[in-house]
Amino acid sequence: MLKSFDKLPAEFQNEEVKKYYDILSRKKRSILLKRITDVILALILIILLCIPMLVIALIIKISATKGPVFYKQERVTRYGKRFRILKFRTMIVGSDQCGELLTKEGDERVTLIGRALRKYRLDELPQIFHVLTGKMSIVGTRPEVVKYVDCYSPVYYSTLLLPAGITSFASIKYKDEDKLLKDGDDVDAVYINRILPDKMRYNLKYLQRFGFRRDLSIMMKTVKEVFKR
Repeated sequence: MLKSFDKLPAEFQNEEVKKYYDILSRKKRSILLKRITDVILALILIILLCIPMLVIALIIKISATKGPVFYKQERVTRYGKRFRILKFRTMIVGSDQCGELLTKEGDERVTLIGRALRKYRLDELPQIFHVLTGKMSIVGTRPEVVKYVDCYSPVYYSTLLLPAGITSFASIKYKDEDKLLKDGDDVDAVYINRILPDKMRYNLKYLQRFGFRRDLSIMMKTVKEVFKR
């Protein structure tokens, strides 16, 4: 459930966030139903996907690019809490130290196996475990790197009133984000000034229309997009 507004982090306590907080506070049943659905679906998916995930882990382990199976990176979720997001590794070891945090189309740091995993979003399968623990939700604003959260305008903190999500309408719209970043000289500037504001527009609209049916719709659209590829 939602915390009391006066117990939120200081950066959340502004009139712009209060507008979205009031919307969500009137939908407590939907928030509870969202959590129950998350737990049930996460358990089902873990059972169904445990063997495929083991196969993916084995392929990464025996591939030519030596390194760990999983990639961990600090991200931000509900109420500004930080956590280490878990993904299947799709890039060479040390990629964070030899380039941007964001990846462009044709990024040489992405491995051959990694390209296939990213195309079908299979690298994000381990995040199901985050859903089970409550750090993430199946549907919600994608968890940003701390560096980009530090650039948030006051209203953007509204998107952190609910747990970060594996998928969202914004992430569907920006499924080919790497292509948009390809021609930019300053990847960070392109992301912060052009892509992030538009993503947030979709994320804020999601909060305005928050509900169980909308979550189901986004889940179905995500599955459709994956099979399209």
